[in-house]
Amino acid sequence: MPKIKKTIRLTEEEKEQLIKVVNGQKSEQRLVLRSSIILMLAGGQSEKEVAKELGVDIKTVRKWRDRYTVGGFDALKDLPRSGAPGKFSIVQRCEVIAIACDKPKNYGYDTHNQWNLDILTDAVNKSIKNIEMSRSSVARTLNMNELKPHKFRMWLHSKDPKFKEKVNNIVSLYVNPPKDAVVLCIDEKTGMQATERIVETVMPKPGHTGRYEYEYVRHGTQALIAAFDIKTGKVLAQCNDTRTAEDLLAFMEEVARAYCEEKKIHVIWDNLNIHKDGACSRWTEFNRKYAGKFEFHYTPKHASWVNQIEVFFSILNRRCLRLSSFRSKEELREAVMMFIRIWNEKEGHPFKWKFKGYPMQSKSQ
Repeated sequence: MPKIKKTIRLTEEEKEQLIKVVNGQKSEQRLVLRSSIILMLAGGQSEKEVAKELGVDIKTVRKWRDRYTVGGFDALKDLPRSGAPGKFSIVQRCEVIAIACDKPKNYGYDTHNQWNLDILTDAVNKSIKNIEMSRSSVARTLNMNELKPHKFRMWLHSKDPKFKEKVNNIVSLYVNPPKDAVVLCIDEKTGMQATERIVETVMPKPGHTGRYEYEYVRHGTQALIAAFDIKTGKVLAQCNDTRTAEDLLAFMEEVARAYCEEKKIHVIWDNLNIHKDGACSRWTEFNRKYAGKFEFHYTPKHASWVNQIEVFFSILNRRCLRLSSFRSKEELREAVMMFIRIWNEKEGHPFKWKFKGYPMQSKSQ
């Protein structure tokens, strides 16, 4: 008796759904194969013909035909897999994280001040009951929680009791600069060394990193005093052999001349001694000379990073100083002032300065 041929009849909607999967660029290949099987069978081809054309076993064709007949399109998708049960419980993994966030000496490793994977694995297996975790399992637990106990970054904590008040004051000038005033970030970059490389710097090329000579000849240092205008991004600067109170006072006179038409000038700088009044009341007298148009804002102690001029100094160091070779102090000074001149003419722009330490708060908080 001949075998009855099992046919599949598709509605237009079902056919369009399968064709969309087959032609879709982002469709999973296994779902494309299964949809193709159903379309070819519905088109009148035999199971044998479909298997041969698609390069699969005839049992595969029958399997997906039967599944589709019973469950429709959803039956072509893989069923959720339970997977192997976790070897370690959530509690145990949390205990691993707790150890990694603690000091090694608290677990008997007195000669270590930071974890490495070997001693951390040892501490885990000694400290957590009923556990035997491999080195790779500890590593996976750390990676799952984005924890790198072997990595540290330098951090300087400001103990200034008015830290938030001072930061809020300065940031408010950055976020909402007064329309009828100028905000200048001022600081000194001292110890700029005029170093001459013994051998010329080698530029990078495919397959090779650029290199610069370790040995150099010193030709003295220069001190840069600079003011960054947060509205325009322009920089006013002086480069001298020294950085004394007299040097700074002379620079501030230049600032006063450059902004003589402004009614108010807000100055942001750090707590360096020459930024303070001192016994001679230098800044009180200076401000009196200019009818009180200057207002000084001090960054919190150990928080000069609040000052935007530090961003410019970083750019100057990377692009002008770091890989350069200078045969004299004069050559260094000329290079620095030329960089600033070109910055003002072509590149000067306000910085998109951000502070992620905490949201802006009122002084009472």
